[in-house]
Amino acid sequence: MKKMLLFAFAATLMAAVTFGTARADDATVPAAGQAAPTFTLPSQDGSPISLSQYKGKWVALYFYPKDMTQGCTIEAHNFQNALPQLDAKNAVVLGVSVDSLDSHQQFCAKDGLTFHLLSDTEHKVVSMYGSLGGRNGVVMANRNTFLIDPSGKIAKVWVGVTPATAASDVLAAIPDGK
Repeated sequence: MKKMLLFAFAATLMAAVTFGTARADDATVPAAGQAAPTFTLPSQDGSPISLSQYKGKWVALYFYPKDMTQGCTIEAHNFQNALPQLDAKNAVVLGVSVDSLDSHQQFCAKDGLTFHLLSDTEHKVVSMYGSLGGRNGVVMANRNTFLIDPSGKIAKVWVGVTPATAASDVLAAIPDGK
């Protein structure tokens, strides 16, 4: 009986992992040099935020799995800490996950985040950016970052980002002199 339960558990786990992997692998990540897919999503305060609002600025568009989890908190804190340097380079940060507005509000309040966290509960933008994934059957965004130049083109893409270095990687990729 134990062997059958273990086999059933292992099969279920493999199916869940395969489901998450298949969703992530099926996605096409836009490449550097392409026009960045445009979008409008609600921010944590409910206001609509469009990529087109930031024409003329560098945009660090980062996708992350889940509010208030360890890696996502590290990544968000590092972007928050880098805001003065990003501002000096004419850059803004937009974080996107499939979490709700309420979750984003709590995350921002708890962790003192002042940049926009955008809610993509319908998975449209995470899909456009090839960043829809999942783990154990739970749909979430993959940890990918896109640096969009002031003309609206993707300048650099990072897939499978390391939370601790995401902000510094973006800062290093933006040229000085606005």
